Amino acid sequence: MQNYTDGNTSTYGLIGNPVKHTMSPLIHNSLARMTGTNLVYVPFEVAEGKIGDAIKGAEALNIQGLNVTVPYKSDVIPFLEEIDPLAEGIGAVNTLVRTSTGGFKGYNTDMSGLLRAMRDEGIELEGETVVILGAGGVARPVAYLCTQAHARKVYVLNRTYEKALDVVEEVRNAASADGDTDKPSEIFDMETELEAMALSDYKELLEKEDKFFAIQCTSVGLFPDVNSAVIEDKAFYSHLSAGLDLVYRPLETKFLELAKEAGAKTFSGLKMLLYQGIEAFELWNEDGEGNGIKITKDQIDEVYESLVREVNDAGNIILEGFMGSGKTTVSRMLSDMLMMELMDTDKAIEDMAEISINDIFERYGEEEFRECETNLISYLVEDNTRGMVLSLGGGLPMREVNRHLLKELGKVVYLRTKPETVYERVKDDTTRPLLAGDDPMGKIKELLSKRGSIYEEAADLIVDTDGKDPEDIAIEIIKGLGLEFKE
Repeated sequence: MQNYTDGNTSTYGLIGNPVKHTMSPLIHNSLARMTGTNLVYVPFEVAEGKIGDAIKGAEALNIQGLNVTVPYKSDVIPFLEEIDPLAEGIGAVNTLVRTSTGGFKGYNTDMSGLLRAMRDEGIELEGETVVILGAGGVARPVAYLCTQAHARKVYVLNRTYEKALDVVEEVRNAASADGDTDKPSEIFDMETELEAMALSDYKELLEKEDKFFAIQCTSVGLFPDVNSAVIEDKAFYSHLSAGLDLVYRPLETKFLELAKEAGAKTFSGLKMLLYQGIEAFELWNEDGEGNGIKITKDQIDEVYESLVREVNDAGNIILEGFMGSGKTTVSRMLSDMLMMELMDTDKAIEDMAEISINDIFERYGEEEFRECETNLISYLVEDNTRGMVLSLGGGLPMREVNRHLLKELGKVVYLRTKPETVYERVKDDTTRPLLAGDDPMGKIKELLSKRGSIYEEAADLIVDTDGKDPEDIAIEIIKGLGLEFKE
């Protein structure tokens, strides 16, 4: 199903400042397409001091739901008609749902989404020890969530001890009804213990706890500071059962690398981003009695792959290489593994021209065919095509203009193949116009010597294909681009 807009299209969006680099439209417009829901999701940048006006305007324009991001997650609360208990306890809202009387009810799907992401990774907090690294804005709701989920003990570590203590005290106070500190909330029925520590004292933690789940809530490791971790002592990581980094640019931070090396289960904050969006989408499409759209695991996996490609700046995966390099077979495998659409540029040109490539060469010459290739790639760039695996014709990257366009279009992978391997694969193929005539092996060597260095210049990743199974090549590409797939 495709997105469409008409007089019945519902509008949803994101309010915050800034919002230009948000990936939320990718999540929600993808979910709308998958579920056949007639909605459109767009970002709205709200100027400082205008959050109240933004909410009034959304009500007047009949906007059906909103996400809220920094700096307005707390500032928006006075302008809401209702607030969910979890969001009230956390003191922050990130999702607004239209009420029957025309206002908005606030929810916090950041934390419910985080809990769902953990469970997707097989992590349950009940009875567990959790270590929170950092005491910034996100640490408080994470600590609150851990108590909601009945963790046994929660440690908050921060460079400044006083800030860690503030988080602990705020979470304890949030457990009191109407500010009455003598009336503890039911969230402490499990007697969740909270303790603040200076980050420099982390070795004391290692003496107290054998295993724990660590949640990295600082900005350390965020691009461009990708070679740093808030703690780099390998002894710390040897105690990890699992590690979550709320940073997701890059997907594998130094913190996650160290955790993985120690044998801990790891995942990035991208899963939290995804699941908070899914929780919001389901809330917006609920009928008030718990019925409505439920996003399936297959749909979740498909959107996650799109997010991973976006983070890695690989909106499309483009295979280049000489004839017989395996582009057609490998591109099909990548398409299946990553749930991406597939395009063979030669086939696309044949479909548009309604004649074969051989006929294009014979009637109009090679230069006309090359112009068709440039026009096709230009169109894909202008149309902002995403989520596609492209298998290129062997000569397409030879034009400099095409190489520039390919860089805009996605990640280019060169399938490098030896002349002898190429010959064995194509020697009986009579549809190759450039190999017509005598001495095909000589032509292969000549063309490869001219094209090889250009393929390498255009490539973001080079994969040698000789002696490799196509599936192994596809997996090598996925790993080389830092992507994930469901085996």
